[in-house]
Amino acid sequence: MIAFDLECAQGHIFEGWFNNIDSFETQNDQDLIVCPYCNDKNIRRVISPVTTKNSSRKEEDAVMKGAIDYRRLAREVMDYINHNFDDVGPDFTKEALKMHYGVTEKKNIKGSATAEEEKVMKEEGVEFFKVPVPNFDDKKKN
Repeated sequence: MIAFDLECAQGHIFEGWFNNIDSFETQNDQDLIVCPYCNDKNIRRVISPVTTKNSSRKEEDAVMKGAIDYRRLAREVMDYINHNFDDVGPDFTKEALKMHYGVTEKKNIKGSATAEEEKVMKEEGVEFFKVPVPNFDDKKKN
């Protein structure tokens, strides 16, 4: 299946799913594609703002079967955080508030905060998110 961005003569943009380009053209030539907003049958394909990545058939099959390696994904996320965020430890709330109020330059930080400190940051409008730290034991646990 392939999705195309479509536009009617009235300027309404919508999406259509087809088996292939020939299927779209055949249906369009037979006026089988109708704008869901105004029922116009004068439809054309428009350039989609979405890009696609070419991947091997093996990768596509793995994704289609739901074979996501969540351990690997978690490792990659944690590696990114560890290499791109400054660790401020238990001073996280203090540093986050300084950045929030413009006392210090904004940057990516990581650290820890108590439930009370999280409540203060929420009340002050500080944007933050919590990341659970996974256990990367090499032994699989069931």
